[in-house]
Amino acid sequence: MTSQRKSTRSAAVIGAGQTGVTAALGLLDAGFDVTLYSDRDQRALRDDVPATGTALEFGETQQAESALGLDTYTARAPRHTGLTVRIAGPEREELIAFDGHFDGYVGVAVDTRLKADERLTAFAERGGRFIVQQVTPEKLGSIAAGVDLTLVATGRGGLSELFPVDESRTPYSAPQRSLLTVTVTGLDHDDSVFAHRSRAGGARSGFSIFAEQGEGWWGPYLHKDAGPSWAFLGWARPGSDWEKRFAAADSADSALRIVRELYRDYIDWDLPEVQATQVIAEDPHSWLKGAVRPVVRAGVGHTGSGHPVASLGDTSAAYDPIAGQGAQSGLIQAQRLVAAAAVHDGPFDEEWIGRQYRSFLAARGDAANRVTRLFLGDPELADIGNTLFAAAAVEPRFASALVGLLHRPQPFLGIDSLDAAGRFITEVTGENADALLARFEPAGRFDRSTFTSSLATA
Repeated sequence: MTSQRKSTRSAAVIGAGQTGVTAALGLLDAGFDVTLYSDRDQRALRDDVPATGTALEFGETQQAESALGLDTYTARAPRHTGLTVRIAGPEREELIAFDGHFDGYVGVAVDTRLKADERLTAFAERGGRFIVQQVTPEKLGSIAAGVDLTLVATGRGGLSELFPVDESRTPYSAPQRSLLTVTVTGLDHDDSVFAHRSRAGGARSGFSIFAEQGEGWWGPYLHKDAGPSWAFLGWARPGSDWEKRFAAADSADSALRIVRELYRDYIDWDLPEVQATQVIAEDPHSWLKGAVRPVVRAGVGHTGSGHPVASLGDTSAAYDPIAGQGAQSGLIQAQRLVAAAAVHDGPFDEEWIGRQYRSFLAARGDAANRVTRLFLGDPELADIGNTLFAAAAVEPRFASALVGLLHRPQPFLGIDSLDAAGRFITEVTGENADALLARFEPAGRFDRSTFTSSLATA
């Protein structure tokens, strides 16, 4: 349905990925005259590029999408009801195993190309303008001069250099992991899949941490063509054997072969399920490799002619995807900006943009950044992390609270010492933290999968 409202305010959004098109659609529905810019047309955005990660989202992000009147995909995508974790030491000793239940929310991982495509269609149907054009810094200046509010959501590249790095919030000078992802079919989502990890089976996502090598994650996924499927995302530490293996990937087939060999050689407890998977032949872009330097940038940039513009999504903050904070934070930031813009009576100047960004950092961004550092094994947080993961292995209620930081990371902002970690454990469990941790024992040997499938390949 095309909007019949006559707008008195205008906005431009640069970048038509999931976050950019969500903000554009939200502003349009809030009564703005909106123009969305992309260097690719709609078909190319759907079919000629890989998805930008797995985009796993939980309750707070789903609430942000609902507040914008958008589909959260919880009725369409296979649901994550928890996260199972396995941690092995440097000598391959099998140390920690736990199953964290998502308490009061679910997770969904949806192909960002599907979400962006459907929202772009709705944007056009409701009267938004979509312009396919490469936006240079010079072009951005003329765009910003002609509208009331300009949002830059071009991701980590593009126009991100217009926004200075916030060194106080950026602890790393280089990527902390090399990444490899591939989306596959061949597995259902019933309780026979990954049953050795949890009685919930295929309703859980699985995370394995291998000291000095990296991490591997499997989770239910909604692919744009294949529908319900599974996604693998792996992180390799610099200089590791895993990093060398990931670097050799050059196609979906080679990526899946590398993942199978990785699980054969290192994470054999999950091997039967991994062997049963198949690449999505109709999507040659169903895989991706690369690296992300976690970086936080300023919320306000300026064009050459001095017009203030706002950063959004990955342009504001690039998170390592290990804690699933990138897509979540971008969508929450978009919803907050739309809500603030809808009721603002005045110019969208540097002061207004800066105030909204500081509010977002306080409400979500700083906590998301810190939780990402926790799951990256940041040396400054290593002792805290060891304590929290050990507590999760002892007490299921704390396992649920720990994985709940992926949904709502704010509680971790206050955990800045071992004493604070102990207080968090006690608050969640009602038990003295030292007494609880005294019951911790290494796993010894993880349960191995006995999964069998007619689709399995050797």
